[in-house]
Amino acid sequence: MEKIPMTRAGYTVLDDELKSLKSTDRPAVIKAIAEAREHGDLSENAEYHAAREKQSFIEGRIKELESILGRAEVIDPKKMSGSIKFGATVTLVDEDTDEERTYQIVGEAEADLEKGLLNVKSPLARALIGKDEGDSVEVRTPGGDKSYEILSVQFV
Repeated sequence: MEKIPMTRAGYTVLDDELKSLKSTDRPAVIKAIAEAREHGDLSENAEYHAAREKQSFIEGRIKELESILGRAEVIDPKKMSGSIKFGATVTLVDEDTDEERTYQIVGEAEADLEKGLLNVKSPLARALIGKDEGDSVEVRTPGGDKSYEILSVQFV
């Protein structure tokens, strides 16, 4: 099986979600199903069907998280240095708009652009890997080609 790279913080977030699903959400939905069964005819019982649907989602997410965490390879960015690679925190400036953005290059399972966590498989991350402070990168995005200058690279 292919290992899934992720940071310690990303692993912790997913592990906490898994624990919450198993200890809180799963028992709550089982209780909701039991209560809905007590209402009688299941074929026309909306609460029962909603609870079963939620149970299906929870069980699917538990399996997904167990698979991801079981294949996780936790990488500590603090032990790295040099050019941009997985775990690097990179500050960029858009050469057209002068807008600065900071991203950390993380694994696919923990990526969240709104939080500045950039998927290692994204076009921007692939363009950045191997580059150094002061370099410029060209990235083809759905909105057109973009040009960025790398202002800083940190491993924190």
